[in-house]
Amino acid sequence: MKYTTYSRYLPGLLETLNLQALLDQLADFLLQSGFAGGPYSHPFWGEFGEEDPDRSLDALRQAILQALMDSGQLTPDMLNVLRGDSTGDAQKDAELQKQLADLLDQIVQKLIDEGYLNLQQAPKMPGAQQPVLGPGGMAKEAAQQVQFNLTDKGIDSLGYRTLKHLLGSIGKSSFGAHETEHLATGVETEAASKRYEYGDTLNLDVNATLSHALKREGLGVPINLEYDDLMVYQAEYRSSSATVLMLDCSHSMILYGEDRFTPAKKVALALTHLIRTQFPGDTLRVVLFHDTAEEIPLAQLAHAQVGPYHTNTTEGLKLARRILMGQRKDMRQIIMITDGKPSALTQPDGRIYVNSMGLDPHILQATYREVALCRRSGILINTFMLARDRSLVEFVKKVSAICRGKAYFTNTMTLGQFILMDFMRRKTRRVS
Repeated sequence: MKYTTYSRYLPGLLETLNLQALLDQLADFLLQSGFAGGPYSHPFWGEFGEEDPDRSLDALRQAILQALMDSGQLTPDMLNVLRGDSTGDAQKDAELQKQLADLLDQIVQKLIDEGYLNLQQAPKMPGAQQPVLGPGGMAKEAAQQVQFNLTDKGIDSLGYRTLKHLLGSIGKSSFGAHETEHLATGVETEAASKRYEYGDTLNLDVNATLSHALKREGLGVPINLEYDDLMVYQAEYRSSSATVLMLDCSHSMILYGEDRFTPAKKVALALTHLIRTQFPGDTLRVVLFHDTAEEIPLAQLAHAQVGPYHTNTTEGLKLARRILMGQRKDMRQIIMITDGKPSALTQPDGRIYVNSMGLDPHILQATYREVALCRRSGILINTFMLARDRSLVEFVKKVSAICRGKAYFTNTMTLGQFILMDFMRRKTRRVS
């Protein structure tokens, strides 16, 4: 007779690992910005900038290992081996090192299998005399040659996790569409019915319709319905919004020992997730402004980097206005995240005029003119300033006064809370 022996299942670290929580811990590493194009030499700032962010599997493993250590998920023996301490048994030390290496490989493979990451290229063939293990070995070279990329699912997961943290800090749990004080025909009943007009949603109030017909003709069958008898339910009118998120990617966004651009990218991903899940009628576009300005697809936002040097706010506003004027929405708005003064301006002949020394009147006047054009086009500008210099405060106040928008002086820790609260609380009138 054949027997089957069952033993108690003891889950390993991989089975107990929460991949989404791990992605949350790796967010800064996966979204790291850096300087586009590597190191720079500037006549005033000197040498600055580093090589492009390391996106090799070797760097990913190191980041995962650090996340596991920070979250306390490694065994005491593993931590001792990482610190260079020996357990007293060389064979056990080697086994623990192998377990750690296998665990990191399994986590990376699981992230790939679950669709959060993908590989960009295959490893190169090593040299004929190259050792397998150790410094400069085949395994290390292969890990450095293979590059990883975030997938759409991975980007969406980072946006969701960031949004969850931000909403938790705000104290909200659920949100609907943008509310207004106006009524419109729809499926959800919010008020008394009204007489049907051409273009209304044909959600008939049967009782009111029949009552009108009976009042006109009296009791009797059949009941003849006419156009004027039709009554439809009213629902609360909910506006749709077109938003352009303007991200300053001039070099000051990552200089002076603080990365301000990566938190801005995380907020953009959270805002994208919020709009797609809670406000499906809304649109979000992203514009980067530096020496000039350009729109980037949301799929490329996670890999956007800082650079070139200066802050061409006028060009960014001009591009954002052109994008919004093509959107048929009730509410058009610009959310501008910046940390510095306008320091560049595109001339009519295409050349870039630059002045980084103070607030240049020529650049300021051009910026104010573009802000005024946005206001005349019905576009609201809300500015989120990541600095508090007196001159910058006055500049932002002037922009807010011209466009009747809002100004927020915040930092990287509170940026997301301010933006989400502003986006979700705003109410607007219906544009007829």
